[in-house]
Amino acid sequence: MMLKQRIFILDGAMGTMLQQQGMQPGECPEMFGINHASVLGDIHLQYIEAGADIIETNTFGANRYKLAEYGLGDRVEEVNLAAVNIARQSAGSRALVAVSIGPTGKMLKPVGELDFDDMFTAFAEQMVAGEKAGADLISIETMSDIGEMRAALAAARHCTRLPVIAHMTYENSGRTMMGTDPITALVIMEAFQPLAIGANCSGGAGELLPVIAMMNQYTSCYLSVEPNAGLPRLVGTDTVFPDSPENMAEYALKLRDAGANLIGGCCGTTPAHIQAMSSVLKGLAPAQRTGRKIFALASRSRHVILGNTQPLAFIGERINPTARKKLAQDIKEGHMQVVVEEARKQAACGAPVLDVNMGVPGIDEPRAMQQAIADIQTAIDIPVSIDSTNPQAVEEGLKNFVGRALINSTTGEDKQLDLILPLARKYGAAVLGLCLNENGIPERAEDRVAIARHIYKRAQEHGLRDEDIYIDCLVKTASAEQSQVMETIKALSTVKNELQLGTVLGVSNVSHGLPAREIINSAYLAMAFAAGLDLPILNPFDQRMMDIIRAAGVLLNRDNHCNEFINYYRDYKAAVSVPHPICEQCNIPGLLKNSKVESAGGEKNITAPAAAPDQKAEDYKALKQAVLQGNRDGITSLIQNALKEGRKPLEIVNQALIPGIEEAGELYDRKKYFLPQLMMAAETMKKAFAEIKPYLQEGTGDNSGVIVIATVEGDIHDIGKNIVSVMLENYGFKVIDLGKDVPAAVILDRAEQEKADIIGLSALMTTTMPRMKEVIEGVKQRGLKCQVMVGGAVLNQEYADNIGADAYSEDAREAILVARRLMGKFL
Repeated sequence: MMLKQRIFILDGAMGTMLQQQGMQPGECPEMFGINHASVLGDIHLQYIEAGADIIETNTFGANRYKLAEYGLGDRVEEVNLAAVNIARQSAGSRALVAVSIGPTGKMLKPVGELDFDDMFTAFAEQMVAGEKAGADLISIETMSDIGEMRAALAAARHCTRLPVIAHMTYENSGRTMMGTDPITALVIMEAFQPLAIGANCSGGAGELLPVIAMMNQYTSCYLSVEPNAGLPRLVGTDTVFPDSPENMAEYALKLRDAGANLIGGCCGTTPAHIQAMSSVLKGLAPAQRTGRKIFALASRSRHVILGNTQPLAFIGERINPTARKKLAQDIKEGHMQVVVEEARKQAACGAPVLDVNMGVPGIDEPRAMQQAIADIQTAIDIPVSIDSTNPQAVEEGLKNFVGRALINSTTGEDKQLDLILPLARKYGAAVLGLCLNENGIPERAEDRVAIARHIYKRAQEHGLRDEDIYIDCLVKTASAEQSQVMETIKALSTVKNELQLGTVLGVSNVSHGLPAREIINSAYLAMAFAAGLDLPILNPFDQRMMDIIRAAGVLLNRDNHCNEFINYYRDYKAAVSVPHPICEQCNIPGLLKNSKVESAGGEKNITAPAAAPDQKAEDYKALKQAVLQGNRDGITSLIQNALKEGRKPLEIVNQALIPGIEEAGELYDRKKYFLPQLMMAAETMKKAFAEIKPYLQEGTGDNSGVIVIATVEGDIHDIGKNIVSVMLENYGFKVIDLGKDVPAAVILDRAEQEKADIIGLSALMTTTMPRMKEVIEGVKQRGLKCQVMVGGAVLNQEYADNIGADAYSEDAREAILVARRLMGKFL
């Protein structure tokens, strides 16, 4: 492909065209295309004639889970082979054929029912069939969960040799439904080395323009974009997409200027749209790209970018059971409560990355790593370093972490490199190489650099990029090998300046066996930063080390306008005896919370600790925090303890549980929480109510009303509806979920039978939107005393008003507010 020389044109919507050719609501699009091969082939030809360089196969929903909705789950290969063959025959040599891969319609654990392997397998069988049939490339589209995108990219890279275009879909907020921003998505996707990354569907081209422009600043990867022809509107009885071919052509030029290399269309776009876009783009070279590589790690909704212009970062070291009996016992017993608490406290102290080590002798380390990673990312959302020399444990951690992790670590020995490097490639991880081989740690800096060069060479042979490789030059103790201390700094400087790789260092080993270790550690940290250190591994509760990080940020010009330093030390005063600020902030046992500490240069002015709080208030605070943090494992014991202490069940509900879930909702509104955190809070609330329900008197529960909810007839999409159902139930509503593809008569009958207060209707397809009006008219005809709330990605307030709905909700959180308003209850 000549993506550096010219813009490539992708085709437009497939569903829109199939509907125009007679496909009925509820009919399987993939089977319609196979059963009407000439119709499907003609659609492909229309797009080629309109100027498309790449046509996409009619396989968007041809994975085992989507096909199973039509009883076709065992015909994945057959369906994909047939669809690719039809596209291949139409394209000939005039266009490339991309096998279209859409989402499974399922969600990953712990929110959903599938694990990484389930999704990986589903995508792999679809992609392998596409490659077998002769597809030229893979186009992954309309992914709203970066975890699902990881599984798709891993399957494409591991099971096929086809180039990949990877598209996420974004909401008005600029994030995906699951809370991922474009740069975080870029960091995660780019690690799998696709041909192009970008965005599709979403709203119109105007909404995706800033997404592409933002991505362009951080990547040298090609960019692809396929916007909708705007959001659909109801005109009479017809559903119409508002953006004309001329309007899309105008935006196509803007998208090209923003950095897009591949431009096409999604919902509502037709050959006329593609022709208009092609006519203005044909012959144009892509906009000039500076191209850059970035060293970065990411979680689901956060990214940490390293480099000379970025803030200094570090890895929190405390999730390591070595010489820590309580933590080791927690891991051994499989509770992970201490592990999660350590994660929360380090995050609260500003750790941008957490090291996770499960090295307890005699345990099933892979299983422990899987559980720890799952529990940690439920509680907090920051990148992790998976610390193990056990390849199985590393792989379990990588599978279950939704983001781009760092593997800590591999030595320079070939047998170890051959075990670890393929895992980094398969799962899009970065890898830390130790300047250590079968002969131990070399004394001289140049010999350590030689091992680093070997790791670098082997990593390249395994298909890793420079920005996937980090090196630890290893610290020796000053007390035993004082002459070796500066060799590490020399080696680090060479790795950074000559090899230009990422650098990591476990700083605190330098002071082992010496008094006043924090003084040695902090001095060494400052020297390492000056030499080019990217990520020290340290204790974020060590105030002196944190002081060095903030000060070094200023001196190395990494703290823009000294903002962070000024904000933190605004109230800095001369040295005084005070409670340790980190311990006071995080309430960490064992760190002498009320002891006095001094800093040679002074401390922030911290007020003395308050008197011991009321125990009842502390119990309710702990319960509220458990809901807020989605602590499903801990909520049961907290409720049991509160009941044993004589707390009243209704008080627990009203003063702890309900305030917790309401604050979670408020945090979601303020974009501090995203859908995964909100759903985990709701799941924790559900478990809490199940535990406390037997102790509540009959009639004391918060029955907010009865809601019958369904996806309308002909529509098999139900992720959004399922999320709304869970959230409503955990806010006290009695929810009767009728599922998907539900006829209007069934919805009305059940609403009448249950004496429903509200009917909730969902639709994700423009062809099924009119079914909502049928239900609304049925409510009036039957004289039912209930109100109708509608929602779905293709809906808006205007459409809801036009069909006579009582209310419209944009997402799960708004559905709760709307339902309460309809019931006359306000937050």
